[in-house]
Amino acid sequence: MSELTLSPELLQISAEVQDALKNKKPVVALESTIISHGMPFPQNAQTAIEVEETIRKQGAVPATIAIIGGVMKVGLSKEEIELLGREGHNVTKVSRRDLPFVVAAGKNGATTVASTMIIAALAGIKVFATGGIGGVHRGAEHTFDISADLQELANTNVTVVCAGAKSILDLGLTTEYLETFGVPLIGYQTKALPAFFCRTSPFDVSIRLDSAREIARAMAVKWQTGLNGGLVVANPIPEQFAMPEETINAAIDQAVAEAEEQGVIGKEST
Repeated sequence: MSELTLSPELLQISAEVQDALKNKKPVVALESTIISHGMPFPQNAQTAIEVEETIRKQGAVPATIAIIGGVMKVGLSKEEIELLGREGHNVTKVSRRDLPFVVAAGKNGATTVASTMIIAALAGIKVFATGGIGGVHRGAEHTFDISADLQELANTNVTVVCAGAKSILDLGLTTEYLETFGVPLIGYQTKALPAFFCRTSPFDVSIRLDSAREIARAMAVKWQTGLNGGLVVANPIPEQFAMPEETINAAIDQAVAEAEEQGVIGKEST
């Protein structure tokens, strides 16, 4: 997706982010579903603000993305972050399919990986950090339940830095899907695919790169040669915060069984 000139009625970029883009400073896009749907208030808003401050301390500019009153916003104010946190699940969870309707209706929307990538690309932002991408759900060979995140990665020129795919997903089928659509799955200083809460999984990444410079060079070559689509940079959770695979897998098996009993499917399962 190339940059487009959109009216302020559709897309607004904060002054901080505009200045960073104009002066070629590093900008990191952030999603907003984690704020509205990931944690209770006020921890959700506090965490989002802390993440932004961490990025600033590392010399980059954060660009939290959401839809506020029908406007795609790139770079939120503290008040807008708190609004999303306070409203919680009353805020619409927006992926590619939902985006035009939430904007057209003038509603508030929290962006998933897919819609954050779309809006980041419209703003000219090339790097997006998140906890974990969506992927192929367990049992997808019967349900065809596959996250729109994967198709966005196949088409949109944004690099997504994450701790792997969400643990509840079928990681093996997710890696196969990414391979089929030519999406590089880069392990940052690791050959094993991290699994969100865990530093490793039974699956490998497609290539290991050990520095940001190597990754940036790969991004540039990919897009300069017309190979459209994103890249996934899988950066394992720090060791002191990681959990044993057997503990997580037992909890996931129980959660999946309960979800099936309660008829929880699709985007509600993640």
